[in-house]
Amino acid sequence: MIKEIVRDVFFLAQPSEPATKKDIQVGVDLQDTLRANSDRCVGMAANMIGVRKNIIIVTTKAGDIVMFNPVLLSKSGEYQTEEGCLSLDGVRPTTRYKHIEVEYFDLKWRKHRQKLHDFEAQIFLHEYDHLQGIVI
Repeated sequence: MIKEIVRDVFFLAQPSEPATKKDIQVGVDLQDTLRANSDRCVGMAANMIGVRKNIIIVTTKAGDIVMFNPVLLSKSGEYQTEEGCLSLDGVRPTTRYKHIEVEYFDLKWRKHRQKLHDFEAQIFLHEYDHLQGIVI
């Protein structure tokens, strides 16, 4: 189901909680909401649709990947950039990394380990910040 985008900075600044298998529908809602906003968005976190759970979706060359309880395992290649956010107005400076390795559970609750690079890594890191309550 397509959800309304949360723009409340106080809500967005609260850290999310671990997701469980009972939260699978939130991942589906993220897919639907991202598709509805694909002209201006390449990733989302569950708090952006009003759910404080550790769930994100990241657009990659292989397609959109829903990640439950993602963990950043490693990062390298620090650089400075500016980012916008569907939940916030304008753009803000931030530090990102060109190469990362992550671990997460998919929609079928299977564990994955994946390396992301360049813009895909940047998308992940932006959404991962949302889970920590970091509002850039």
